[in-house]
Amino acid sequence: MVTNDATILRLKHDVFYEVAKAAWEGTLQEERDEIPFRIIPGPKAMYRCCIYKEREIIIQRVRLAEGKCPVGKKSDNVVQVINAACEECPIASYIVTDNCRKCIGKACQNSCNFGAISMGHTRAYIDPDKCKECGKCSQACPYNAIAHLERPCKKACPVDAITYDEYGVCVIDDNKCIRCGACIHSCPFGAICSKTFIVDVIEAIKSGKKVVAMLAPATEGQYGSDITMASWKIALKQLGFADMVEVGLGGDMTAAYEAEEWAEAYKEGKKKTTSCCPAFVNMVKLHFSTLLENVSTTGSPMCAVSRMLKSQDPDTVTVFIGPCIAKKDESLNKDIEGNADYALTLDEISAMMRAKGVELQPAENDYQESSVFGKRFGNGGGVASAVLECLTEMDENTDISVLRCNGAAECKKALLLMKAGKLKEDFIEGMACVGGCVGGPARNKNELEAKKARDKLIGESDDRKVLENLVKYPMDKFSMHRH
Repeated sequence: MVTNDATILRLKHDVFYEVAKAAWEGTLQEERDEIPFRIIPGPKAMYRCCIYKEREIIIQRVRLAEGKCPVGKKSDNVVQVINAACEECPIASYIVTDNCRKCIGKACQNSCNFGAISMGHTRAYIDPDKCKECGKCSQACPYNAIAHLERPCKKACPVDAITYDEYGVCVIDDNKCIRCGACIHSCPFGAICSKTFIVDVIEAIKSGKKVVAMLAPATEGQYGSDITMASWKIALKQLGFADMVEVGLGGDMTAAYEAEEWAEAYKEGKKKTTSCCPAFVNMVKLHFSTLLENVSTTGSPMCAVSRMLKSQDPDTVTVFIGPCIAKKDESLNKDIEGNADYALTLDEISAMMRAKGVELQPAENDYQESSVFGKRFGNGGGVASAVLECLTEMDENTDISVLRCNGAAECKKALLLMKAGKLKEDFIEGMACVGGCVGGPARNKNELEAKKARDKLIGESDDRKVLENLVKYPMDKFSMHRH
């Protein structure tokens, strides 16, 4: 996970490690109450006002690590707010700074239509109860003395799903939230987290079930250019997984099926969007519902691999691993036939390995199940490139134009154009994270570092065609539809 605050990262990983260790040892029930004291030994507080508050936050983090909501909350959303950790952010969005000269013109006061501004002893004052946050006062001030202090979580949310209660605590509107996870790592207090499936996966492995890991293509490069897919396969088998399959293979399957869909839609003059990014699909579903019929009916690469594995053995438990938060939400959608049973982020699987003494080790880059195009599904623009490659291999029309959306803001703009009937391109590739999946909120390295290592690893891959994989893994044995 990438964050600007190493303290938040350390605390989060320590909780994952303690929960995973206890789950592996079968002592979670007995040790659950001891974990906060091991992480926050005291007697003095290290980060908050007191150790009691620090330990309360750890208690809530443990609940999230077990896949539960914080105490007092009931929600199916994987993204949750720890109330005790949400603090000290300014409640008012517009604040008068020391730059205020209390000038005679009173431009700020005259611009306010709600009577929210009065003149104090040394500067203007904004009444937060009257302020409607229109920003006119800030625009009118000749000294730029009124600052817009937008909270980091609210600023990061691309769909305005975050508001605040009467105490200034963050509230996520489940009917607006697209589960992208952008807010999680924007909070400098670590107050927004996601539920995990760490305990469920460990229990499935311990029970002797056939648990197969499905590793996202965006994982390549997250741990350097010497950690290959083969490195992951070895480590995950040591951890107890029965096998590991590269989800880039599912990218090939999705691209092949979507190419047929695009070709047909193009002939009929219909515009379509991709469907592999669950946060993007959630955006359409919750904010552009009239465009649902424009979303591709093709399942995501994660679902494609899961269905393939379950068609071979229905009792297989499938676990997706990657830098995406929204995949957790997708895995919870039981309306999707053959869906992945669980989804884990990179920091979660790392904690599971650390708890069992398993390490990723350099290995030859000789394990390749997908084409280069399937691997690049995790890059911004990668889906469109793979589909267009399939069209070429199928001798279909490749004059199709695609609007590649890099991040949620671009996705929103493209969908607005489509809704208004002003979209020039034939198709939209929607990626809610900037840079694509490699820029996911739970990534291990920053985008540029990961890209450099990833390009090196992918450059060493073979040059097989996308459709070659369909000979080995024929899709007529399982459905490629989203539902």
